[in-house]
Amino acid sequence: MADIFSEVDEEVRRERVKQIWDRYGLYIIVLAVLIVAGVAGWRGWQWYEAKKAAEAGAAFEQAVALAEADKHKEAEAAFAKIAAQAPAGYRLLAQLREAAQLAQTDAKAAVAQYDRLAADGALTQTIRDLAGVRAAVLLVDTAPLDDMTRRLEPLTAAGRPFRHTAREMLAMAAWRSGDAAATRKYVDMVTADAETPQGIRQRIDVLSALLASEGKTPDDETGGKG
Repeated sequence: MADIFSEVDEEVRRERVKQIWDRYGLYIIVLAVLIVAGVAGWRGWQWYEAKKAAEAGAAFEQAVALAEADKHKEAEAAFAKIAAQAPAGYRLLAQLREAAQLAQTDAKAAVAQYDRLAADGALTQTIRDLAGVRAAVLLVDTAPLDDMTRRLEPLTAAGRPFRHTAREMLAMAAWRSGDAAATRKYVDMVTADAETPQGIRQRIDVLSALLASEGKTPDDETGGKG
């Protein structure tokens, strides 16, 4: 008797499966095809992206080799091509290296490239600050103090990744311009920060000594008023 009930149950299940298949079979087939096609497409995209990344990596290494061989124009062109065509990560690296190569032959164009990166809101704050600092490095010996202050003052704030370099360059720019008060301001910012790297601290100590040896204090610029 149990076997009869089992056979009936099996027959009922088969009938239900047949009904479901008759009603939804086409949709099931289409769904299966879409899943297979989606997986294949994803795998294909991954392969394509890996291929592009490998090509960009090889091109970047070749451009670096040109730069190290002092073939600046060729390296500049190579980095510019990568910056225009490569995946995002290599594109950004290439833009930075292209600006570095421009600095060897055309500092003004290099500053413009760094300024574009520094103003690009799509980039991280760290990258933008790095670009700003590199532009300032090219200008520190020639730009007016007002220009250097405009560029670097925001980067001196606590927590900014390149604040130590920004403060040092502002101190140097202020000293070069003969502004003792501004020089002392940035010297004090450097020395007061316990996280200031030792190399920067040593250079600032030298600058502070030069400032003292010249007898310049903030009071000198206000007629000695206390």
